Amino acid sequence: MAHASPVSPLAPKTVPDVGPVAGVRFATAEAGIRYKGRTDVLLLALDKGTTVAGVFTKSKCPSAPVEWCRDILSKGSARGLVVNSGNANAFTGAKGRAATALTAKIAARALDCREDEIYLASTGVIGEPLDARKYEGVLDATAKRLGSLPWIDPARAIMTTDTFPKLATAKVKIDGVTVTIAGIAKGAGMIAPDMATMLSFVFTDAAIEAPALQALLSRGVTDSFNAVTIDGDTSTSDTLLLFATGASGAPRIADAKDPRLMRFRRALQGVLANLAEQVARDGEGARKLVRIHVSGAVSKRSARKIAMAIANSPLVKTAVAGEDANWGRVVMAVGKAGEPAERDKLSIAFGAIRVAHEGARDPSYDEAEVSAYMKNDVIDLSVDLGLGRGADRVMTCDLTKEYVAINGDYRS
Repeated sequence: MAHASPVSPLAPKTVPDVGPVAGVRFATAEAGIRYKGRTDVLLLALDKGTTVAGVFTKSKCPSAPVEWCRDILSKGSARGLVVNSGNANAFTGAKGRAATALTAKIAARALDCREDEIYLASTGVIGEPLDARKYEGVLDATAKRLGSLPWIDPARAIMTTDTFPKLATAKVKIDGVTVTIAGIAKGAGMIAPDMATMLSFVFTDAAIEAPALQALLSRGVTDSFNAVTIDGDTSTSDTLLLFATGASGAPRIADAKDPRLMRFRRALQGVLANLAEQVARDGEGARKLVRIHVSGAVSKRSARKIAMAIANSPLVKTAVAGEDANWGRVVMAVGKAGEPAERDKLSIAFGAIRVAHEGARDPSYDEAEVSAYMKNDVIDLSVDLGLGRGADRVMTCDLTKEYVAINGDYRS
């Protein structure tokens, strides 16, 4: 079994009170996929009329569940979701595809719907065949226990090396009717954005047509999940699904630009951003959350690439772990990003403390002051390129010995 880690010191101090989402019911179970003595499968049922949107990994070696979801997404409707932890069902060839088909068949029977209305996601070890026969009987029994609370159960069921369950919620009005948004996520390692990162499932009882829902989600990931990196490695299983049951009684909306969706868009973005930050806070072995701000770039795209070069640098991340404001490593990362940058216009700050300015150490640099700042749990690292108006922000964490320990014995 994977190396057991204590709860991240960066974990939220409280768990959000996520209430029921009309049209969504769920239950968890122990199917023995890999772990013993803990829930490892989530079955979720959705009311008739539920629409769905999704974004998936851009990995050229996607898992079988990712391929399954991509194939049925164009239908735009969903009645169920099955998620398992402990086995990614990735790089499993024909056996993996057969396992997804059998899982969908068993779940469709349990929920009395079509197989192409069942969405699937798996997380865990890559390359190990998934024995979907273990779902026989389990999903039927689980379907008899479906309920609308508590949301922490499904959040826990999808965890692998995560040290805490990740939940977020919001309420907002559409045309005078209150609708709920609730989301869960898992992710701690093999985290680098290339669509959305890890697994995340978001639910709302708003009534939004599938094309509009897709537009909202595709836009929403840009500055949330796509702005997070833990270790620079994009998973084969990255999946983010958004379901809208329409059970709130709010009017059905077909256009993502409809003015009635303005508050909903903001609320959805807030939920996605909240979940993404929780992923960064739970980076394997993490002791510090690092927020990297880049300004003065020639464009937002250029700022993003530079921010990611900094965030994915092992030298920068280990310096933060050692509470060392080694801004020379930041200079290195900016220089290697391949984006426009001029040494003599560059400024760098840790928190509110400017350590470098116009291509050299800041005249007022105080080693003791910046060393004290580096002891904080949250580190803000800012870079001003002095070239234009492009700006962006990404989140990462430090790189500690615990990351090596967790990943060194992950399959043992």
